[in-house]
Amino acid sequence: MHPFPFTRRHALQSAAAGFGYLAFAGTAARAAEKSNPLAPRTTHFPAKAKHVIFLCMEGAPSHVDTFDYKPKLASLDGQSMPKARTFAKLMASPFKFNQHGKNGLWISELFPQLAKQADELCLLRGMHTDVPAHPQAFTQLHTGIFQARRPSLGAWALYGLGTENENLPGFVSISPPLQNGGPANYGSAFLPAMYQGTPVGTSFRPISGASVSNIKNPKQTTDAQRMQIDFIQSLNREALERDPNNAAIEGAIESYELAFRMQRDLPKLMDTANEPKEIRSLYGVGETGTDNFGRQCLLARRFVEAGVRFVEVCSNGWDHHRNLKTDLATKCTSIDKPIAGLLQDLKVRGLLKDTLILWGGEFGRTPYGQGGDGRDHNHKGFTMWMAGGGVKGGYSHGQTDDFGYEAVENKVHIHDGHATILHLLGMDHEKLTFRYAGREMRLTDVKGNVVKEIVA
Repeated sequence: MHPFPFTRRHALQSAAAGFGYLAFAGTAARAAEKSNPLAPRTTHFPAKAKHVIFLCMEGAPSHVDTFDYKPKLASLDGQSMPKARTFAKLMASPFKFNQHGKNGLWISELFPQLAKQADELCLLRGMHTDVPAHPQAFTQLHTGIFQARRPSLGAWALYGLGTENENLPGFVSISPPLQNGGPANYGSAFLPAMYQGTPVGTSFRPISGASVSNIKNPKQTTDAQRMQIDFIQSLNREALERDPNNAAIEGAIESYELAFRMQRDLPKLMDTANEPKEIRSLYGVGETGTDNFGRQCLLARRFVEAGVRFVEVCSNGWDHHRNLKTDLATKCTSIDKPIAGLLQDLKVRGLLKDTLILWGGEFGRTPYGQGGDGRDHNHKGFTMWMAGGGVKGGYSHGQTDDFGYEAVENKVHIHDGHATILHLLGMDHEKLTFRYAGREMRLTDVKGNVVKEIVA
């Protein structure tokens, strides 16, 4: 690492205004913060998890066909839903549900491999959000708010915790979406740019050929690049002396250094060819239907194992307004074996206890049909699940009504989910703040409650 000091003056200045992390950190931690803004940091309290893998299903999977068993949908199939303001008829799930694990979690036949990991799953069946429109709900899922540009969950996690590997990005987004907010879903907004996610590939192209943009310089040797960066950094430091509160300059300084270090380590980490055959098979790599998402999940494990703090893995195509029976089955098959393999692999390596796995989309689907064989958007009730990282396994929390239309018991809003994720990472969501536009900003805005019932 280049010897000149990296600073983050905005964060240091906000300490006087009550910034939570710095208030808890000691002198040594503040010194590390000043010399390297990406260094690992002291948490507010002991953490349950050190890393996060967010398995994001873009488009909103149907909860009543996957993890929210509603027998009344079968008994009242084709009838009007009581008190509903719609002419659409209730539609029974075309898929069977069975109980799995020691506590008998109800899981659809669409997930035969994942069902074997039922004792690791913590189902959140009372989720709800604010708007039943993809761009707004997807952005809120990632940033906590859709009315204005805000830092993503991954950026907040990296900002609060730092990273464990200075040669790799602390936040990686694998196959990120091009729609529904695009880069804003892994962006840093008003946080310094060094906390934004590094995209690997895009959601509409196979991950097998993906790479990080501009990771190689074909025109210069490593030594020549180092000399060039040193010269550019000297100019950056002069600019920073003239404008010491310019976060953009600070971000540029760190991004140049990180990019230089990444050239050596990141390509090797993304090369999964050296993984044993049995591990590749565990994830479904090389198999029809599971190869792409299997490679994504395998990359996620490799990133976490190497010390990356937050990894998002995106699967698109979950917006099933029609052809539900066929298309939902295809999508679930594409992720079932890879996710089960990821959980098993992390468990064998002793990483699951420190890695929080989060699965879900921006909202759920309606219990009534649409177009004969589809379901419409439903933001009032849906299911997400967590695993590892300090949550109760084999546990179901919350309920929707008899039809799966609305959360009615132990309801969990997106703000509550974010507060709980930060809590598992050892951070108080009310104290993890950044001063911007005249006030202390946070991921959960002025809302959010930790769902303590799911914490192991």
